[in-house]
Amino acid sequence: MSEATLPASPIRGSSSSASHAEAGARAKAPQGQFRLIAACSLGNALEMYDFTVYSFFALLIGKLFFPSDSAYGSLLLAVATFGIGFVMRPLGGVIIGNYADRKGRKAAMTLTIGLMVLGTLCIAFAPTYASAGVFGSLMIVAGRLLQGFSLGGEVGAATSMLMEAGGVKGRGFRVSWQLASQGISALLGALTGAALYAALPQASLESWGWRLPFLLGLLIAPVGLYIRARLDETHVAGHEESSPVVRLLRAHGGTVLKGILATTAGTATMYLVVFFMPTYMIRVLHMPPSLSLLSGCVTGITLFVVSLAAGRLADRLPNRKPLVVGSLLFSVVAVVPVFWLISHYPSVPLVLALSALLTASVNIGTTPMFLMLLEMLPPSVRASGISVIYSVGVTIFGGSSQFIVTWLLAKTGNPLSPAFYMMACGMLSLGALLSLRERKAA
Repeated sequence: MSEATLPASPIRGSSSSASHAEAGARAKAPQGQFRLIAACSLGNALEMYDFTVYSFFALLIGKLFFPSDSAYGSLLLAVATFGIGFVMRPLGGVIIGNYADRKGRKAAMTLTIGLMVLGTLCIAFAPTYASAGVFGSLMIVAGRLLQGFSLGGEVGAATSMLMEAGGVKGRGFRVSWQLASQGISALLGALTGAALYAALPQASLESWGWRLPFLLGLLIAPVGLYIRARLDETHVAGHEESSPVVRLLRAHGGTVLKGILATTAGTATMYLVVFFMPTYMIRVLHMPPSLSLLSGCVTGITLFVVSLAAGRLADRLPNRKPLVVGSLLFSVVAVVPVFWLISHYPSVPLVLALSALLTASVNIGTTPMFLMLLEMLPPSVRASGISVIYSVGVTIFGGSSQFIVTWLLAKTGNPLSPAFYMMACGMLSLGALLSLRERKAA
């Protein structure tokens, strides 16, 4: 149990001793809560920062590592490599999620952050195709595979610990930091990319500038390892002979399948609006890179604020499902008009405002939905369950989204292609969510 959740235990005797003990407990509680949230969010933030930076520099990476006869061909190869990392997520979700349910959340989170660092190192130091041929391309692929494997298990272990490390009253706010950290990392990645595009000439960006954001991201790793080493474990596994994943699929297979489908809308919005929108603004709307990267800043801030607000709201609502359903319905109805306006009136303020609207409309229900899924699963299989739900859902509907939308744009020339894809994902999520029965864990 986290320090933040330990009750004050004043020593019987003088009122002075009791007062000092209570004051000490109150002083330690915020620090323990802060350490818990920071430790559980840093790994996810690091990974999402790298994802954001990679997506913002997809055009450059495609040119440097995946040369092709056409600009769309290089971009397709670059975003396909972005998607390759998602292929490893289900494997990481099964293996590391299983490990988290057997050995504890803390051990799994220490493993994942180490793997993330290795993946980022591969990308940051990969030689270009011009200097090392296909070896450089393979290093990029290897880095993405390591990142995908680690994040596949990171989310289940870290989110489970956030839920378990405190009382029922504040668990929505604690869990919301997993999504809020993605907003922070998207914002930092976008600011870094925008600053580099503005400060460096194209030749410098292609030579060495694009590597800087990945190297900067590595600075957080020692901090994350240190903080995680000082956490208190929230889950002590039993002595069941069967694997947690086997028990999960036998007893909760239906919940897992519905959970995967329910995450579709949030996943598509995250990876298209937050990560793909800068590329869309450059390639389709012909906006300058320095301005289009502002969309990452706006959507990052929106995701951060909305996620935390949704967490607070989820703690106060007697039933969370209506909020999730309402947010999905609004996003399904709004997405086509939003992209129509963006494509017909491509001004920077309008694009930024409508991107924020889409991000907010979906993510106001994402934290409550994750909390619903966490509470449906018992502690003995919780990390495995959330890892499998998140990793499989993101792999199928997130990792492929940029490739599918880029292909659709190239084949049809229809600027509304992202909207149609997101609307289909929203309908799929809505159907799955309506079939889920909300159950609150003690």
